[in-house]
Amino acid sequence: MRSLPLPLALTARLSPVAVLACAGWALTTPAASDTQDPAAKDTTTQTQSEQSASGESEASAPKKTYAAAPAPCTSVTTKTITALVPGAKKAGKEIPSTDTDVRRTCSWNALKEYDYRWLDVSFEITESDDAAEKSYTSRVSDKSGGGAVPGLGDAGYSVVNLTTEDKQQTREGVVLARVGNALVIVTYNGSDFESKKAPATDVINKGAIKAAKDAVAALQKQGG
Repeated sequence: MRSLPLPLALTARLSPVAVLACAGWALTTPAASDTQDPAAKDTTTQTQSEQSASGESEASAPKKTYAAAPAPCTSVTTKTITALVPGAKKAGKEIPSTDTDVRRTCSWNALKEYDYRWLDVSFEITESDDAAEKSYTSRVSDKSGGGAVPGLGDAGYSVVNLTTEDKQQTREGVVLARVGNALVIVTYNGSDFESKKAPATDVINKGAIKAAKDAVAALQKQGG
């Protein structure tokens, strides 16, 4: 058998040695994770902990759908104002508030011949949807005798009462609606100073609900 040329023979003999040497180097070289700077490990762990804490904080934060109340005097359509408060100025009058982000109210009133009408529309912004729900439930329980108004925000309620003073009747309707963390409160009343009678219950109730629907639509259009 012919001998291989010297360089090739040396290469063939040295190749297994090289392979073993490489294997030995791999076994004796520490893994990358073992050589990582302990300070870097601590930083990574801290970052992951911060991210986890941030995620838990966001998840536990109370839901707040609306940040501020909309402009109340443009929340009810001109058509509704004309129908409910004949003779009133369409612009209405906003009632001063200590914090307009939290509560805003607009009022319309007018006396046409002997027929008097008054309409108030208010928006209240609470800290969370849960807070608004609790406030809504409490107020509804305080105004017993009314009934639910289906399709008005997340929950709606209306009640109508009749009062008499010096033989003059006044009928007042109140509608309360909850939309997310916002409450919409509508008060609508009327009196006839000639007959001393008040408008019919149905007239006041339907009028208050109509104004409340306009106000809820304005709130939802504004968005959060």
